This record gives sequence, C-alpha cells and structure tokens, in this order.
Amino acid sequence: MSITWTDHVTGRRGYLVIDRLVRGVSSGGLRMRAGCTLEEVTGLARGMTMKEALHYDPQARYIPLGGAKGGIDCDPQDPEAYGVLVRYLRAMRPYIENFWTTGEDLGLSQDIVDRAAAEAGLVSSIQAVYPLLDDEGAARQRLADAFAVDVDGIGLDELVGGYGVAEAALAALDRAGVPYAGSRVSVQGLGTMGGATARFLAQAGLRIVAVADVKGTIANPDGLDIEALLAARDAFGAVDRTALRPGDAELPGEAWLEADAEVLVPAAVSYCVNTVNQRRITARWIVEAANMPVLPEAEELLAARGVTVLPDVVVNSGTNAWWWWTLFGDIDPDADEAFTHIRRSMRSLIGQMLARAEADGSTPRAAAHAIVADRLPEITDRFGWHR
Repeated sequence: MSITWTDHVTGRRGYLVIDRLVRGVSSGGLRMRAGCTLEEVTGLARGMTMKEALHYDPQARYIPLGGAKGGIDCDPQDPEAYGVLVRYLRAMRPYIENFWTTGEDLGLSQDIVDRAAAEAGLVSSIQAVYPLLDDEGAARQRLADAFAVDVDGIGLDELVGGYGVAEAALAALDRAGVPYAGSRVSVQGLGTMGGATARFLAQAGLRIVAVADVKGTIANPDGLDIEALLAARDAFGAVDRTALRPGDAELPGEAWLEADAEVLVPAAVSYCVNTVNQRRITARWIVEAANMPVLPEAEELLAARGVTVLPDVVVNSGTNAWWWWTLFGDIDPDADEAFTHIRRSMRSLIGQMLARAEADGSTPRAAAHAIVADRLPEITDRFGWHR
C-alpha cells in the first residue's frame, strides 16, 4: 500500500508505504529530509520487511512485524518542519492507530516524534502493536524504563543502533582475522547512529581517522579525539570547529570516501555512494549504518574491486530489534542486557550472511536476501499472509 500526502498549508509532500503486514501490523520509522521521494520510501519499506524477518526467532516472545516506512519531503531545520510533521501524523492517524508502528529516523528524533504524535491526537507512535502484547501496561512501562536508562550520561536508545553497527564491523574484522588495533575507520555522519558507531569502534581500539558532517570532513591520520568531537556536536550532528586539535584537518565533504582506512561507515544519507565516486574508495569494507547509502550499480563495481559492502538491512537493524525485544519482554530495560543481546544477534547474523555469501559465491546483500527468502515462508505459515 502506498500513500502520497500533500500538506494543505505548505504544499510539501509526505509518503507512507506499507510493504507487508504480519498479524495485521507493520514497523518502520519516519524520516524527514528535503528531497525525500516515494521511490526512496518504497525501498526503505521493503528493507524493513527484511530487517524484521532477519531477526525472526521462533522461540522468542518478539514476533517480527511487517515492513513499512514513512517520509516527508522537508528540511527538518525549516521553521515550518514541526507543523508539517504534526499535520502529516494527523493525516496518517488511522494507519498509525491500526497498522503502522513508527519512530525516529533520519532528520527526526524520538522526542520530536513523540511530541508531534501527542499533538496529532495519537496515544503513541507504536500503538498499533499494543493489541499483540500479553500485558500492554507492563510492556509500555518496560519500554519507558528502557528509554530512561543512561549510559555515561547518554540515553540507551541513542546508543543501541550504533552499537549494533560497530558489532557488525567488528564481526567482519574477526572473520577476516584483522586485528582491531591499527585498523582505521572513516565515518560519514555524526548523528545518533554515526556518533554511537564511532564511539564504540574507538572504544574497541580502532582508530577513527575521518568523520564528515554537513560542514565537511574532519581528518587526522593519527586518529581523531572522538569524544571531544561528539561533545561539540549540535542537535543535527554538526561539529563546532573550535573543538578541533592542531593536527585535525578540515577537508571537503566527500573526502571521507577516500580516507586511508580499512572501514567506511556511511551513517547519514541515502544514495551517497554512486558509480562515479566509488572509484575514490580504497577501504576493504563499507558498513552501511545509513539506509541505502550505496547505489546498486556502485555496489557491483565495488564488489568487482574486492570491496565488501555489509548491507543496511543487517547492519543497522539493532535499533528496531531492541525496541521490540524490550516491548515484548525478551530483555529487561537494562543496558548490559541490551548490549549483550544486540552483540549476540548481530554477530550471528553477520556470520550467517558472510558464510552464505561465501558458499553461494554471492555478495553479502544477496546472501541476506536469501536468508530472508528462507524465513518469510515460515513466518507466513505461522501467522498468515497479509499484503
């Protein structure tokens, strides 16, 4: 199901795509960015179907949902953005109440989504899943408690996605026998996902040699002080340049692509690696923290050059899974338990995917698709077919 909405006040457009329903419900975040298109949202919705299926465990309380996605073509920093968001949610209210659970995505924080949802008359942005819970009150309290957990002054909800991305990268290094010490990383985007990814990779002993934000790329071959840069971010992930050290260089925006690094982490916008700029990449791995950052044609060229792309449907699925593990009661609202569960799940998925790719002689993305193709019939047999 595909919906195109036009805001009667500003003329801006928003989209909702429900790719699949499982037990009548779908899951997928809401993004806001200038230039967002229906085609983009459609691809993201299909990706959400895959993310849900990849985390299917027949023994777990968490039952994967279908895939969906929302998008609004508006700059989130525009003064009119919040009003557009409220009116969009008000227009989508019947779907959010019954079929679509949503939350933060590119350009929107969960706090803003929650505030706008309340103003639009919604109980919650995930209320469609409530009828599937054994004890709605206990489940909602468990999730609220999880969102209240701080780790070194940072909300657990802001860390789980990046932790999953970091574990995906570390699992690939482990499989290849590459030590963490001495391995270099370049990250595009220091928002919630990119910032947490950089933090956890640095803590694991990798050297972050470049980061990019809307102002350009900051680079240092000896390694950046990630904690200092994260502390100097604004609400949109832009770093105050007065926090740079003498050895830190300011470079053009796309310089992160050609950084002398083993690992590239695109963690900002979609479609940022294309057939032209992929030639500048010398890294061995691209770890897709953002949704759809590498165009399919570029990925083919990268694969031919021996560059491995770890796909978004696996790599950045930790946030979504953590929400549902917590809500359904597979884990308690505890940071150590969350990180342990994410680590175990991500490393298992990365291991399965890379082993399947090696056995099939395919790319990791094709292997992930094959795993999904194996799991969807089981989900359909158990819960029925809804489209």
